[in-house]
Amino acid sequence: MLLLFYFCLMNFLENNDFKNKRVLIRVDFNVPLDEDRNVCDESRIVAAIPTINYVLSKNGIVVLLSHLGRPKGEDKAFSLLPVAKKLSTLLEKPVEFLNDCIGYEIEKKLELSKSGEIYLLENLRFYKEETGGDKFF
Repeated sequence: MLLLFYFCLMNFLENNDFKNKRVLIRVDFNVPLDEDRNVCDESRIVAAIPTINYVLSKNGIVVLLSHLGRPKGEDKAFSLLPVAKKLSTLLEKPVEFLNDCIGYEIEKKLELSKSGEIYLLENLRFYKEETGGDKFF
């Protein structure tokens, strides 16, 4: 079953034009941070780079979403900003961090995005709908 999923996914990716299209990618950036909020283990970030680069190679716009930790509501100690900085360093390209994952301002920013840009949305777990299984979230 997993092999069939992989085949279908690869077929979809290879046969679609991503030029100027926003590609929403759920990534696992739940990485450990030290007391200074630096990423301690970048392996999960590194694992996402081939997918990011593939979309960029097809002139797409990368929009990344993830969670970090188990915050009880919005808590800047669990912000994905340090992850955006680390990803930018690893890619040697700017990664724009957006300080929320929903809302009018985020929608407008993404509507104005251009091919080759990379965005990382703020921690999904700042919203109870993320862990509550809200299908509209």
